[in-house]
Amino acid sequence: MTPIRLLRRLLGRLVLVEEGEAPALLWSALYFFLLLFGLYLLRPVREAMGIARGADKLPWLMTGTLLAMALANPAFAALVSRLPRRRFIPRVYRFFALHMLGFFLAFRLLPGHGGAALGYAFYIWLSVLNLFVVSVFWGLMSDVWSEIQGRRLFGFIATGGTLGALAGAALTGALTKGMAFGAFRLKVDPLSLLLLSAVSLELAVQCVNRLAGIFRLGDSAHGEREPGPGLLEGLRLIATSRYLQLICAYMLLFTITSTFLYLEQGAIVERTFAGTAARTAAFARIDFWVNALTLVTQIFLTGRLITALGIPVILSILPVLTLAGFGALWAWPVFGVMALFQVLRRGLHYAVDRPAREILYIPLGPEERYKSKPFIDTFVYRGGDLLGVWAPAALRLMALPLGAAAMGASALWAAAAWGLGGLRKKLR
Repeated sequence: MTPIRLLRRLLGRLVLVEEGEAPALLWSALYFFLLLFGLYLLRPVREAMGIARGADKLPWLMTGTLLAMALANPAFAALVSRLPRRRFIPRVYRFFALHMLGFFLAFRLLPGHGGAALGYAFYIWLSVLNLFVVSVFWGLMSDVWSEIQGRRLFGFIATGGTLGALAGAALTGALTKGMAFGAFRLKVDPLSLLLLSAVSLELAVQCVNRLAGIFRLGDSAHGEREPGPGLLEGLRLIATSRYLQLICAYMLLFTITSTFLYLEQGAIVERTFAGTAARTAAFARIDFWVNALTLVTQIFLTGRLITALGIPVILSILPVLTLAGFGALWAWPVFGVMALFQVLRRGLHYAVDRPAREILYIPLGPEERYKSKPFIDTFVYRGGDLLGVWAPAALRLMALPLGAAAMGASALWAAAAWGLGGLRKKLR
């Protein structure tokens, strides 16, 4: 049996792939692998720069990120309005890759590596990049794959991203600590990872070019399946579409509850474990089981679950789990309950909720996919972060427990999920 036949047979066992889909499926998974590989090379660098002058600066950095999103979205909409998909997607990635080179030179050449100001600018810039490049990726996926294909294949495509994130994080740790090859030891300056990440983005561009050929994406702007010229069309569609408004609500409530859980996790770990080493080990255990659950579910279950249960039920799983989890934490605020809640929530989000959420855009047009969607995935997402990180202070002033607010937000989130499922049936 030839290697190609063996690969196709293995794919058939893992995912519900049909004749002729394998090449595009593998290029899509590789594309997502390269994106998250490049991003996760830089995440530790960003986190270190974010707390360089104290963790109390993080809320202000999130505020700065939201303002940057407000400026970036009109610029992105202007690009989308002028160029076809096969041209503006590579330009977005190369734009960010050039900025990586610019930051690398600035950190190298400026006195004191640019100081805290340059580090904060890098934190905000990478937070913008992180959401934009992934949003553009899923916009293309919801464009070129049909809904039936998305139900079967989006879970496997997401596996590429999970593997890329794991590989990027592992390589960053290994290179910055030093990798031994016999008598030779390779150790890399963390700033040099910017160059490797830029190469990863360029390789992702080559995947886009291959997919453009497979799916025969056009070369002219404003074609039948291309975004139109309206710069503010994406915002207008959100303002007039109840469907997009419910997606905004779904995203906002997901992000707010994520931030609430993040704060609870920090508080519980702080009072349960003494010392940096023990706390780091606790976070590492949670991350390990999140990744294990995500990979197993994505490879073996995601496509089958979405096909069998349907989008409304799938979208409701995470809000209901979050409601129950915060209720359990309110009653038993201990590490074991928090860790189980965090593993289930994050693992199911990456493995099931995210692919299902991207399927919501398949029945929509190019304006919604390439103008409304990036705004929701970036500005609305970071808006939820901002609300979540500042809300505890407001809740304390009103003498309201965080757990009660989290459960209320989860209930609203579940209602938004069910409403989305009902509206989506009318679009099919």
